[in-house]
Amino acid sequence: MKVTRNTPDQLILSNNPWVLGVILIVFILVFVGVGLTVFLQGDWFGLLFIIMGGGIGAATFCGLVRRVQVILNRPAGTITIQRRSVFGYTRDDHDLSRLQRADVESSTTRTDRGTSTVHRAVLVMGDGTDTTPVPIVKAYYGGPGAQELADAVNDWLPARSLDSGTATD
Repeated sequence: MKVTRNTPDQLILSNNPWVLGVILIVFILVFVGVGLTVFLQGDWFGLLFIIMGGGIGAATFCGLVRRVQVILNRPAGTITIQRRSVFGYTRDDHDLSRLQRADVESSTTRTDRGTSTVHRAVLVMGDGTDTTPVPIVKAYYGGPGAQELADAVNDWLPARSLDSGTATD
């Protein structure tokens, strides 16, 4: 995910997995093409190649390729989280005034080869006493991306108090 717009009025975070989508489509086409070639030469193994290779590629495409866009809109006072996948479109709207901060959730997995820690950015919503984390993306990932997203949101938020005439440190 990356910041696609950062103005005092709007912060837009977007994830468009074009590269992953193209790689998976090429994967599917290669397996279906090779399988079809083998099948047309009279070998039934080609049909299995089409079903297994193309099917696994298609299932992976459907499961992993999803567009996510988060729009923090100061004039409208809203946070909109839009998700689009092969299976459809969802939209979640939240009140910007309830956003306290962005944070990072981590998950650690222990195996016989060691530990692995992955992260995701969340928006901490609440009224001060009761908070609820709202994930920006549902999956956990490795690398610094989650912290960079949380930092971008937290850096954008202080402008809210500057607009109302009160400064924060």
